Amino acid sequence: KIRGAGTGSTPPVRGRQPVTLAAPPPPPTPPPPRRHDRRPVIVSDPGHGGEDPGAVGGSGLREKDVVLSIARETKKRLDAMGYRTYMTRNEDIFIPLGVRVAKARQLKADVFVSIHADAFTSPSARGTGVYALSTKGATSAAARFLAQTQNSADLIGGVQKVGNRQVDSALLDMTQTATIKDSMVLGRNVLGELGKLNKLHKGHVDQANFAVLRAPDIPSILVETAFISNPTEERLLASSSFRQKSAQAIADGVKTYLNKAVLARR
Repeated sequence: KIRGAGTGSTPPVRGRQPVTLAAPPPPPTPPPPRRHDRRPVIVSDPGHGGEDPGAVGGSGLREKDVVLSIARETKKRLDAMGYRTYMTRNEDIFIPLGVRVAKARQLKADVFVSIHADAFTSPSARGTGVYALSTKGATSAAARFLAQTQNSADLIGGVQKVGNRQVDSALLDMTQTATIKDSMVLGRNVLGELGKLNKLHKGHVDQANFAVLRAPDIPSILVETAFISNPTEERLLASSSFRQKSAQAIADGVKTYLNKAVLARR
């Protein structure tokens, strides 16, 4: 009988090592999903300018200068976040309210932020505020007063009011409801960030019929950074530190909104 026969096994060959098959490489990790298929476009709008100084503080500090500085700082931070950003003005010039809106629409903006410094007849009024459009009346007397004040900027610049009310109304009705809802979400995100920096004038986003927020297809807000008519807050607005922190808060709020927003097709 041959040794090993019928055992069903093959004797190992001397000097040969068993072969171990390597495990297949893991599948490549897919890239993280992109929230947007294009870079969001943001337009920041420094209020007033040129012959329209905006509100003027007790020390002579002019709103138009303060908000231009904050808008530049905001753009710088949004640029660093990877967004495409533009400004309605980057110098001391007057731009009508309708032209500001038209420029944002021409740029196909996804977000429009108009930056201001508030003022009131009483120097005790203080705090930061964020506003969105309302086509059905202001949500407060203060918001109505502010909208009337801001909308009068064109009169200072000599712009005559024109327009077809029926066409304007029909255009607004088609898309404005959804846009206002998005504006409110954007406003709450920005207000939340600004509330970490300064006392809030109100704890919610207020609404009124601001001319500069009337783009029917762009989520738009108006930010009142502080009261330039309040001596304490005027000193804040004069400081580069407060301006930079305000810009960072606005940029962070916009980023939070865009992280969840669904952009319109362009």
